[in-house]
Amino acid sequence: MGLVYAEIELINEVEYQMSRTHLIGVEEVSATRSNMLVDSGATMIAINEALQEVLKLPLQEKRRIHLANGQMAELDVVGPVRVKFKDRFSVTNAFLQRGESEPLLGAIPMEEMDLAIFPLEGRLDYNPAHPDGLMLSMK
Repeated sequence: MGLVYAEIELINEVEYQMSRTHLIGVEEVSATRSNMLVDSGATMIAINEALQEVLKLPLQEKRRIHLANGQMAELDVVGPVRVKFKDRFSVTNAFLQRGESEPLLGAIPMEEMDLAIFPLEGRLDYNPAHPDGLMLSMK
């Protein structure tokens, strides 16, 4: 068992919506792919400054968070960002980490996309409990 990574597409959600209403062309939408560390212990996603620059995500707010090492930090929150895995997506904000920190995919977007981590196989994929497609719980 080790760390699990997944290829995730990140898209500037505001630009994406503008393209859907033909205010800008599809080719003008800021997007990129990133090999992200999958971490069900994290809440949201975290991106680094290089990804934020490519995606042109504006600052939304600052939030205090607990880091994996137990320390507290105040991080910028940018977004919104469309997070895509295969044919599923989630729209969320992202914590902005300084420098070239490793991008991280957290539990909330994974839950919204109904994904499961397979640690023995080292992969992220669709939740096998719902073979007929995406299923979310409202209870």
